[in-house]
Amino acid sequence: MAERARGGAERADEDVVQLLKRQHQEIRDLFAEVEAASGQGRREAFGRLVRLLAVHETAEEEVVHPAARRAFPSGDKVVDDRLREEREAKEVLSELDGMDTDDPDFMPTLMALRDDILAHADSEERLEFERLRESTEPHKLVRMAKAVRAAEAMAPTHPHPGTESAARSILLGPFAAVMDRTRDAVRKAMGHDK
Repeated sequence: MAERARGGAERADEDVVQLLKRQHQEIRDLFAEVEAASGQGRREAFGRLVRLLAVHETAEEEVVHPAARRAFPSGDKVVDDRLREEREAKEVLSELDGMDTDDPDFMPTLMALRDDILAHADSEERLEFERLRESTEPHKLVRMAKAVRAAEAMAPTHPHPGTESAARSILLGPFAAVMDRTRDAVRKAMGHDK
């Protein structure tokens, strides 16, 4: 995966919080790369950003959010707030994905999205990831990182607003097949049978 090659070597003992925080840094770096580039370079960097965001959010939705809901008392509220933020970001990403990167509205829209996504990442790290780490056994966090990597391998390449829950994705045809494969990969990685 290009993102992993850019972001450095993965570690077998890396836990899910470390992995997702590293991905957040890669997302920050890709926003900066898109902003600094122009022409074809901007288009390519934006394509890598969209891919990483889609992969990252799908992995969170399949692995991290369900665990966080169960891990601490306010997990449902924390996750629901993050899902709302993710849905809003996906809507803007879908709009940007249909735009030419040379469009005069592209960069202002992208920079507003960047601010929202970075605020979202900060909220995840403070309100969800750290609380998940505090309330989950270390070996389970390492196993979750393995499942996130499996989900990454099966994730869609474009954002799909309204797919924040597995139940909603059933209505989306081909995307549902990707989600099913992702869930299967996650279950296998987590050591669960279908």
